[in-house]
Amino acid sequence: MPSPVRFLNPAEAARRLGVSTKALRLYERRGLVTPQRTAAGWRAYGPAEMARAGQVAALRALGLSLARIADVLDGDAQALAPALAAHQAALEQQGQQLAEAVEKVRALRVGLARGRTPDTEDLVRLLTPVVRPGVAFDLPWPWGGEPFTLRDIPLLTYITGPLGSGKTRLALRLAETLPGAVFLGLDRTADGGAAIRAGLDADSALAARVDRTRAWLIEDGATPSDDLLALLAALEAEAAAALVIDMPEQGLNSPTQAALVAWLRRRGPEARPVFLLTRSSAILDLAALGSGEALLYCPANHAPPMRVARYPGSPGYEAVASCLASPEVRARTAGMMAVMRHTG
Repeated sequence: MPSPVRFLNPAEAARRLGVSTKALRLYERRGLVTPQRTAAGWRAYGPAEMARAGQVAALRALGLSLARIADVLDGDAQALAPALAAHQAALEQQGQQLAEAVEKVRALRVGLARGRTPDTEDLVRLLTPVVRPGVAFDLPWPWGGEPFTLRDIPLLTYITGPLGSGKTRLALRLAETLPGAVFLGLDRTADGGAAIRAGLDADSALAARVDRTRAWLIEDGATPSDDLLALLAALEAEAAAALVIDMPEQGLNSPTQAALVAWLRRRGPEARPVFLLTRSSAILDLAALGSGEALLYCPANHAPPMRVARYPGSPGYEAVASCLASPEVRARTAGMMAVMRHTG
């Protein structure tokens, strides 16, 4: 007798697929996956729905926008071409790094056979072929000048904390201390975006990169705006070695915020570090954090900032969650933020 088909609830389906429940809801809103409904109206994912969601998650991992995923699932195989080309380039880069590591091992073995024992530096270079940057400085006010060290800075770091916790000052100090870093403040569209558009008009290569990225974001559900243009101009500029962005959610609706973070996550391993000072749950989706992302939390009692592991139950995790709100709630508190941002 055949065993009955098992249906999964959204949490179980997301866990099996390796995505967040928010991602599943997004797939559903965009018509990519349609879960079944129980008699009580709850979403349920059977084998067909799981297979479809697995396809979407795989295509998403390749870097396709949701619009291009819809095209692929509708039979347009050519929509895959740009993503496959980018994936091939990334794999070739990884292959080059692996080949270099193999050559290092071969050289160490030859030296060992000739009686030369590898020193510590040789082994460290072998085990850490890509060294992420770090930074150390004394904390500014409202802290007491305590030393602060941030090692192995990943591609994407979130800074959050309650109002008045000093997180803006931490972000400014990071931008001051990291070599080549740029701080992008809340005044980035103070002139209505005129300076940004003038800069793009003067730099055709930058304008092309911004146009390409903006098109990807729009396909992913983003709404064009001066605030989005300001972010993309800074993110696509080549001058900065790192970028610290104050409230990237400013002026962006929820789909635009989600699309922006999705794009930031799909950058290659050689991309520069980006710090996002945020209190938006659409920018900092705790359920979607990856291994290449880090959390910095500034406590309300002005204890030194702490790096929080991305797992529920880790020290500081619940405090981080309590600082976040949806874009709709954040919009209602925008006036308060404007008054208090000099302390936050």
